[in-house]
Amino acid sequence: MGWLLLLAVLATLVLVGLINARADWGGAHVNWLDGWTRLLCRYLHGVKHTQLALPESGPAIVVANHVSGVDPLLLIATARRPLRFLIATEQYERPVLHWLFRLAGCIPVDRKGRPEQALRVARRALEQGEVLALFPHGKIHLDSDPPRPIKGGVVRLAAWTGAPIYPVRIDGVKAQGKIILAPFTPDKVRLSLHSPLNTADSDVKALLEHIAEAIETPAANSR
Repeated sequence: MGWLLLLAVLATLVLVGLINARADWGGAHVNWLDGWTRLLCRYLHGVKHTQLALPESGPAIVVANHVSGVDPLLLIATARRPLRFLIATEQYERPVLHWLFRLAGCIPVDRKGRPEQALRVARRALEQGEVLALFPHGKIHLDSDPPRPIKGGVVRLAAWTGAPIYPVRIDGVKAQGKIILAPFTPDKVRLSLHSPLNTADSDVKALLEHIAEAIETPAANSR
């Protein structure tokens, strides 16, 4: 009876997740997690109607400020397409979470070794019409921290592939600076979605400035 109860609970979890999934990550074995991500962000973080206006097909790059461990989940909850995240190798290889990062197609970045290898993988993903997501400060960076430059890899990827850049500003996360606790700490998050940027519209320096302004400027009612 114990095993039957456990199987029933697991089946219910998967079914509820699939019912609420909105993006196809390659099959039911991972899509049910998409559904639970959206439920978590809707009821624990107040993200209900915000939706990234990503193209229905073709490459795109989503960038955002990085304040906690809930940030990737918030971005997933606003997209109707799977997002492939670039994450630091040391995070990618975390015990227990590694299988999840691999299942989601995350791209590990060896910041101390060969970061250009991750750029090549990311470029191929964009050329195949996928959507990348990254935090261009390179690490958690709070508004109270000293200024940190935007890494230029995002602009290089956009220039190589013609992918538009979609900046997102995250405000209202209560567990700022926390990794594990943040997804499960109730708050009222506000996501500010900015108009897409294109490499054809301005030079590299101007694009980096536009990205920095978009993701570093707090929303009016969050100041």
